[in-house]
Amino acid sequence: MRVWRICSERFAATAFSGEGSRTTSGRWNSEGVPVAYASEHLSLAALELFIHIDGEDEPRDLMAVEAEVAVSPKIVAKQQAEILERLGPTWRFDMTATRAIGDEWFAAQDSLVMAVPSVVIEVEWNFLINPRHREFATMKIVQQRAFRFDERMFRRVH
Repeated sequence: MRVWRICSERFAATAFSGEGSRTTSGRWNSEGVPVAYASEHLSLAALELFIHIDGEDEPRDLMAVEAEVAVSPKIVAKQQAEILERLGPTWRFDMTATRAIGDEWFAAQDSLVMAVPSVVIEVEWNFLINPRHREFATMKIVQQRAFRFDERMFRRVH
């Protein structure tokens, strides 16, 4: 399975280390839990980053990192069904619940990847990557390329 992550150029070599999430909690992890967030499509990775950018200043030092993760589509489909069953109707607004699910998954060390729904595009999927899982070394970086948002995304709308 291919996944995408966009990060600052200085972090491209360690894009999947989970260091950023270890120092700052995210939707699916508590502080201290190192997971790397990735998306099923480059466009979703861009939107997931875009919602966190403050102001009108486009970041100019971004890299799109594509990786190949050895996980079967059947396992991903099973994870997707299980997570949707587990989430309540207000999951998008309850980060305590989603963090608990992600932390539990990380602690179990059962899988390298966990499929989680995107808040930005509800019918698309993000993936948590566990950099401390025994299969992490099997993950392969396919490509790294400069990434730029379209400048129109940073124009103020009046």
